[in-house]
Amino acid sequence: MGRQFFICLALIVAVLCPPAAAQKYAALFSFGDSLSDAGNLCADGIPSYLATARPPYGMTYFGHPTGRVSNGRVAVDFIAQELGLPMPPPSKAHNASFRRGANFAITGATSVDPSFFEAHGLGGTVWNSGSLHTQLRWFDELKPSICSSPKDCRDLFRRSLFIVGEFGGNDYASSLAAFRPLEEVHTFVPHIVNSIGKGIEKLIAEGAVELVVPGVLPNGCFPLYLAIFRRQQPEMYGPRTGCIKDLNTLSWVHNAMLRRKIAELRKKHSGVRIMYADYYTPVLQFVLHAEKWGFLRQTPRACCGAPGVGEHNFNLTHKCGDPGGHACDDPSNHWSWDGVHLTEAAHGHIAKGWLYGPFADPPILQTRPVGQ
Repeated sequence: MGRQFFICLALIVAVLCPPAAAQKYAALFSFGDSLSDAGNLCADGIPSYLATARPPYGMTYFGHPTGRVSNGRVAVDFIAQELGLPMPPPSKAHNASFRRGANFAITGATSVDPSFFEAHGLGGTVWNSGSLHTQLRWFDELKPSICSSPKDCRDLFRRSLFIVGEFGGNDYASSLAAFRPLEEVHTFVPHIVNSIGKGIEKLIAEGAVELVVPGVLPNGCFPLYLAIFRRQQPEMYGPRTGCIKDLNTLSWVHNAMLRRKIAELRKKHSGVRIMYADYYTPVLQFVLHAEKWGFLRQTPRACCGAPGVGEHNFNLTHKCGDPGGHACDDPSNHWSWDGVHLTEAAHGHIAKGWLYGPFADPPILQTRPVGQ
């Protein structure tokens, strides 16, 4: 009787308290740009021009700037914590352990290499600190610090989660900053998406079988673009969102093409799970249904910045971290941190949507822990 009781109790515990998500992955490796950077741009010293390495960046969770371009954690940090893994350290960090993951993302990163921009006369407008393929080279160079042999590496990578992106935001920003016609910028999309596809296949060749591939955000909703491309014609803006329709269309086209590329790679690599992660939909949700997510209902507005053109609290001469730039009283009720990047609160909502749905196809984890 006692033995049967304990067996039943064990079964109940197994159902109600499933093993921690941490057991699913041995490590987390992340690649990307400033949406994911955990400090690579600052690993060898803080450049004097880098406002994102000054307060109030990092104020919410860490209490000081860390190189993350937010007031606190970014999506990859939330995902690592939910999986029971340490937040992956920047790959350029000194004296860090990378056995359980590394973050190769760096502010300014692009999908394509600098030669692409130079060939299109954009070499002077892109600030490329490390494209996707540069980060993949860093990954290859770091392998001796991650694993002890090719077999050990493949075994670890098969049990790891890889987050590849977001890539594309800076590729398009370089063209938009040069005021290139949108028709021309649209011709870059296949090159940018194909570059991401090649990066995914390189990681699969290394042994990766679980990859998350984020799309780009709706750039037309961000205070930076709303301030720079401010126009008087009402038809340029979405009637419900107030976002610039043409810029959001560019983001939508990129994401649609990326999803097609992912579908193609799934067929080619049937033993690999490639998950599309959506930044676009949640940000639109934050704009359209702000109260549902705990945000203020307002015109897209930066928490940290200074008054400038329009009502967006964005000013290129007094950006967040610059003299004259200030944080709002409560970043948790804003989704836009500095007019270009997301607040910790927004990152947290997005990360949960990638983990459990509805902002990923398929979600990283199929079931939500009891009590959440």
